[in-house]
Amino acid sequence: MNDPEFWNNKWAANQVGFHLEDVNPLLIEYWKHTKPTYESKVFVPLCGKSEDLVWLASKHEDVQGAELSKIAVRSFFAEHFYTPLVTQISGQHELYQFDELSIYAGDYFSAPIQPVDIVYDRASLVALPRDMRVAYTDKLKSLLKPGGRILLVTLDYIQDEMAGPPFSVPSSEIQALFEGYKVTLLNRDVADEDHPKIAKKGLSRFAEEVYLIEQ
Repeated sequence: MNDPEFWNNKWAANQVGFHLEDVNPLLIEYWKHTKPTYESKVFVPLCGKSEDLVWLASKHEDVQGAELSKIAVRSFFAEHFYTPLVTQISGQHELYQFDELSIYAGDYFSAPIQPVDIVYDRASLVALPRDMRVAYTDKLKSLLKPGGRILLVTLDYIQDEMAGPPFSVPSSEIQALFEGYKVTLLNRDVADEDHPKIAKKGLSRFAEEVYLIEQ
């Protein structure tokens, strides 16, 4: 899953089951725990064409995103009837800017993201195989200003029972990835037997978790 073509092909074929049509209710409910102000600079990694970007831009003056797929970025602006300013950056990235939003189309690891106060990760860490997660979180941590916060949404299930993505990232791994940070579990939503992941995939368990991570 670390092959860029995997994700580019998903977007090209519109196989985007991970995309939510509405703002994530977990963002609305738990964003206040990051102690946000209008001036807080926000970053959304692997943002796709998430509606969460619009919600965040309504509350903050500077929201940055990074997304591998140009199809996703262009779809986001087209679907909202935004006409962004597009700038080519160093041959590797295109920067799309509209009002409070700046989205870098290209590789997350080399995107020239400016330092931020808060990171919002709903579908990024869980999209990556285990061997990429240390590098991913190291990059995230490098972008945080002193006192920075991360609102992280993850999944917990028995990995052997279902091939990702999205992958299971258990609490023990999150504690290890963010060693030295304060990690607080804000919510754990355990699926019942009627949940599609239980009923259709036959998983023993499936839970969605929300963490606040602070320096």
